[in-house]
Amino acid sequence: MSEDVTPVQAAASTARASRAVWLKQLHQWHWISSALCLLGMFLFSITGITLNHATQIEAKPTIMRKQATAPAPLLAQLKKVATEHDGDKAPLPAAAEDWLLATWSLKAGGRAAEWSPEEVYLPLPKAGGDAWVRIGLEDGAAEFENTDRGWISWLNDVHKGRNTGTAWNWFIDIFAGACLVFCITGLLILKFHAANRPFTWPMVGLGVLVPVVIALLFIH
Repeated sequence: MSEDVTPVQAAASTARASRAVWLKQLHQWHWISSALCLLGMFLFSITGITLNHATQIEAKPTIMRKQATAPAPLLAQLKKVATEHDGDKAPLPAAAEDWLLATWSLKAGGRAAEWSPEEVYLPLPKAGGDAWVRIGLEDGAAEFENTDRGWISWLNDVHKGRNTGTAWNWFIDIFAGACLVFCITGLLILKFHAANRPFTWPMVGLGVLVPVVIALLFIH
């Protein structure tokens, strides 16, 4: 015949069951967040190194220049827009965007151009380089310049979210959130196992102390 379970034993059994449920849930969140962060953490770790040594990594930019002449009907339309937006920023008219696409395969994408009576200047910043278009309103002379600083520069800009667009900026925010979940669940899992692993909290403390000391003593 089985012995009666005391209230203390029942409470302990309930606590163990609750602990097991929480630990299982934390492990699930931890591995899911780590899976989601895998490629992102690899990318940001590598680019963290390249950014830290940016001055030591030689970049050889490639510059490409092209020229063309805007057709008279388009030039007349641009002059009209320049009169309306003198000194302001405004997108190119649709006809100008179509002409750039047909002439140089450029997608202006509704970007704001800088207007003056003499010219219209369209900056086209991008990750890993730069580009711009200038159209003179006197004679319709158009210039296109594209600068490519290489794939390392591209990766560094991707790391910083520089000129990468809305979708990538959203990805960075979501990735950062997933990393927080990964770190917090990892810390809680450490807490659950700390009783059987005496070096847990000393190692956590060391991981906090080292960067703090370096920051306080060596960052000027």
